[in-house]
Amino acid sequence: MATDPIPQFPAGFLWGVSTSAHQIEGAADERRASVWDTFTAEPGRVKDGSTAAVACDHYHRHREDVALLAGLGVNAYRFSVSWPRVSSPGGLDFYDRLVDELCGVGVRPVPTLFHWDLPAELDWLDRDTAARFADHVAVTAGRLGDRVPTWITLNEPAEHTLLGHALGVHAPGRRLLFDALPVAHHQLLAHGLAVRALRAAGATDIGIANSHGPTWSASQDPADVAAADFYDLLLNRLFCEPLLLGRYPDGIGELMPGDVEADLKIVAEPVDWYGVNYYAPARVGAPRGAQTEVGGVALPAELPFSLREIEGRPVTDFGWPVVPEGLTELLTHLSDRYGDRLPPVMITENGCSYEGLDDQERIAYLDGHLRALHRAIEAGVDVRGYFVWSLLDNFEWAEGYARRFGLVHVDFETLERTPKASYAWFRDVLRTQR
Repeated sequence: MATDPIPQFPAGFLWGVSTSAHQIEGAADERRASVWDTFTAEPGRVKDGSTAAVACDHYHRHREDVALLAGLGVNAYRFSVSWPRVSSPGGLDFYDRLVDELCGVGVRPVPTLFHWDLPAELDWLDRDTAARFADHVAVTAGRLGDRVPTWITLNEPAEHTLLGHALGVHAPGRRLLFDALPVAHHQLLAHGLAVRALRAAGATDIGIANSHGPTWSASQDPADVAAADFYDLLLNRLFCEPLLLGRYPDGIGELMPGDVEADLKIVAEPVDWYGVNYYAPARVGAPRGAQTEVGGVALPAELPFSLREIEGRPVTDFGWPVVPEGLTELLTHLSDRYGDRLPPVMITENGCSYEGLDDQERIAYLDGHLRALHRAIEAGVDVRGYFVWSLLDNFEWAEGYARRFGLVHVDFETLERTPKASYAWFRDVLRTQR
């Protein structure tokens, strides 16, 4: 880790942390069920057998968590609005209080309107879910829009499609492989309809949080290069180009349902900024005829690519390689590829899983990635903000409570919050950026 100070970022830069409703709120008996409630109730779905019924109990302890945000010194907080809670009686009252409390301590509320917790009765294979989502957005913006300047439509539709519908390791647990493509299209359509609903409510600062990472070919062998190109198309371009260019990559549009050309006009509604969730590059090669697993992601043998280890790098407790310069590479590549079609960028998630209160590995990780981000800005990429994942240790989806991404430690028996060394480090960094 470098000992010199983090370089100065541009004036007006947003510094924040991120969470999601299902992972921290708890109070599951005070809202309608989501697909994640159904999924985690099935034995064997979550590695430690846990659920998010209580999680961090943020629903009842949000004032304590807002105080942690104020003490940290961030000027923005990215959280998600639970669709099942909003559609429950009194559900919006919680977010109304949360937004008021954030504004009261000078922290900008940045709500994400869908972070994987689909109401249990809905299905992304059904086109009507996109229209239902637009209704949810309109209701939420109508209640909160007078105090919320910045909105995020969807979180990581690529992962929700791949892990939840193609591979079956996340909710709703389907294993459709390429038959999951309609899920991708309907989420993108939902994004476009949400942008329209937000504009109708007067919103002027709208983005999306898409996951991206550089794709590295395992070798220069043509089979490896072709596999890496296809992986890049599937995980990066498929969820980026409809928004930015108004078209799918070659060969993909004809696989999507409905009047794709008409839908793309909605999908490509202009956004004010483009959110990037970055964790690590992927090293990809030709299929090996057997299931492969890297960093906790298992890919079946029938896919036309395989994931390979990125060797010679430290790894997080999740097994993900630590590659800060991949963030610089990713952002400069997006800028070069899309030019003036790429809006200003915000890093809507970046973080790592490590144990312990004296989490020096997390400090080194964040230090390296902030310097890499600054190098991308120096290279000409217009970056407007950076959000650490995450404020709190939380329910880490199919991993349960076995992975800790928080700047704040949570004892899941007592729910006591204890700031880690990384919390103090990030607080001190932010003081130098004023």
